[in-house]
Amino acid sequence: MTVVQVQFTIDDREKGDAIATELLQQRLVACAQTIGPITSRYWWQGSIARSEEWLFLCKTTPDRVDAVIERIRAAHPYDVPEIVACDITAGFEPYIDWIARETHLPPDTARS
Repeated sequence: MTVVQVQFTIDDREKGDAIATELLQQRLVACAQTIGPITSRYWWQGSIARSEEWLFLCKTTPDRVDAVIERIRAAHPYDVPEIVACDITAGFEPYIDWIARETHLPPDTARS
C-alpha cells in the first residue's frame, strides 16, 4: 500500500501545532512530526527572503491528501504556503498499515 507524507512550513510553531492537532482530531493524518526551527531562504516578491520556520511532516493515505491540503491551506496565514505531498512507496509494513488504519477511523474513535 502507498501512503503519503504531506509537509508544510510555517513561521509560528503554535499555529503549526494547531493545524497538526486539527488534522489529527479529524483523522486526516495518523501522525504529525515537527522539525525546527529551520532557516528558509526563498524568492518572494522579487527579492531573496529569509525566515525562521517550523517544518511539519504529516502521514496520511492517498484518499485523504486533498482534504489534508485543503485544511492546511484554510488555516495557514501565508499567501502562498509550502504544502507538498510525496508518496511513500515502501516502508516497514506494520507502520504503513497503521497509517491506513488510523486515518480511516471515524473521528473521536479511541484505539488502545
